[in-house]
Amino acid sequence: MSNTKVWEKVDHYITERLIPQDPILDQVLSANQEAGLPAYDVTPAQGKFLNLLVCLHGSKRILEIGTLGGYSTIWLARALPADGKLVTLELDPLHAQVAKANLSLASVDGCIELRVGDALEQLAQMKEEGVEPFDFIFIDADKPNNPHYLKWALHFSHPGTVIIGDNVIREGEVINEDTQDPRVKGVREFYDLLADEARITATAIQTVGSKGYDGFVIGLVKG
Repeated sequence: MSNTKVWEKVDHYITERLIPQDPILDQVLSANQEAGLPAYDVTPAQGKFLNLLVCLHGSKRILEIGTLGGYSTIWLARALPADGKLVTLELDPLHAQVAKANLSLASVDGCIELRVGDALEQLAQMKEEGVEPFDFIFIDADKPNNPHYLKWALHFSHPGTVIIGDNVIREGEVINEDTQDPRVKGVREFYDLLADEARITATAIQTVGSKGYDGFVIGLVKG
């Protein structure tokens, strides 16, 4: 049996044992598929992990860069307290339309602000609007812009903010210094910025599962 098949079976086992079946989240994934959205959603186990991180941290304000169909958004929003808020940014109008319906289906739309348009432009606009810092920031959008997203994440942070970056291993390609893949180059620059940035302490975790071999960065903004 290939490693990939084993990873998929273990993912299924974890989900079956630890994550109760959720018809709403199942409908969300089905809606994404029917709308032709790319299958970039986090897995149920990863979604639950994000949910637990928000709960453990006690976050009240979340920024998500990259909504897609809102699957990860729902996992994050469900961990918020009653007075919590989540701002999520999505470039594609179709993706945003699907996400809006999904967030309504999950009854979390009341605490979510879905902003549509180029994320870098949206972030600049948020600065102009004087948007307050966030407690938890999840970066899961186009990888070539990861370094820019990190700079903005730091701008919208305060001491104690948690910053998560997804898809930062890229099947191990992250160590390829000669890569011409703009996604991998963006991730490598993301690491370089983290290594040089005194305001944040971070580590990366490699993961395997139904989405293959990848991983995430978790950082904590220092005082």
